[in-house]
Parts: sequence; structure tokens; C-alpha cells
Amino acid sequence: MLPLATRPGLIVVDDSLNLLAFNHEAIQILSFPDPPEKITRLDVWMSKQIRARLLDGQALNPASFPMEFQSSRRTYHCRSFPVSVASGAAAPRKPSIAILFERKTNGTVKLAEVSQRYNLTSRETEAVQLLLQGLTSKEIAQRMKISPNTVKAFIRLVMVKMNVSTRSGIIGKIVGKG
Repeated sequence: MLPLATRPGLIVVDDSLNLLAFNHEAIQILSFPDPPEKITRLDVWMSKQIRARLLDGQALNPASFPMEFQSSRRTYHCRSFPVSVASGAAAPRKPSIAILFERKTNGTVKLAEVSQRYNLTSRETEAVQLLLQGLTSKEIAQRMKISPNTVKAFIRLVMVKMNVSTRSGIIGKIVGKG
């Protein structure tokens, strides 16, 4: 399972911005840094958030949503899609819109260049790639089908090769901020 920071958020609304469906990640993204548990009327709050943060007073249609938006210090790609929902023999509901939020990574990383520059092995490179996605050592271990201790060993070796002392130091060097 992807960590919260990398899982996409999904919201489905009708043409009046009434909330039809959502996942927890979408609420986390829009409410950050406040905990979503403090929201009393989620449907009303979500409609207000979409109007204020995503539509900025424009008419509702998938093209009116921004390509990107900020939530705290994070930038998210925002994609919207028209959706028609039909339920059994009843008449189709009003057209709705699905809104997808995906976290934007800072900078484009050419991992092959990084791997070559720091003389990383293929497994170290794979661990770094997953680290860049925001995964924990345990999650990296599950993806690579190795133990978390082996992942920690790979990350330590990468730190030595890159002359940094933390996981964020690795990321900083790669995206050019270290």
C-alpha cells in the first residue's frame, strides 16, 4: 500500500458540487494541516473547498479545474473527468465530475544519471527510486521482496556513496537541493 503522501485523492461530485463519493486521501489533501476529524459537515465543507480552492469562482466543468494546486507546501496535479452514472432501471443521475489529486514530485529525476554518478547498484537504485516516492523502509522492502534490514543497508550504502547522513539528504542531492 502506498504511503499517504503518494496515494492519489479522489472525489466525485454532481453538477451542483454535492459530494457523491470520495476517498480518505482526498480529504487529507484538502484539509491539511488540520485533521479531517474536526470537519463537522463533510459534504458542505467539501463543496466549499472545491469552489474556493479549485474553481475560484468559475463555472463548473472539467476544463475549469486547475492543472495544479497547493495544499500547504505540497503541490498536487489536479485532473477532472466528466462521469455519467446510471443506476439500474431508473433515469441516469445528473452528470458528475471525478476529481483526481496526485502529488507532484519536486523536479524531474533521471535516476540512471544519478545511479551512474554515484556508482549505485541496480538494487540501490531501485531502493532510491522507491524512497523518492515517499515509501518507508518497510514499504520498500515489501515492493522489493526483501527484508526491511536489507533496505536499511541499501539506504546506508547510498548515503555513504552520496556523502549524506539522512534519507532526506539523498532526496535533496537528487533533486538538486543538497
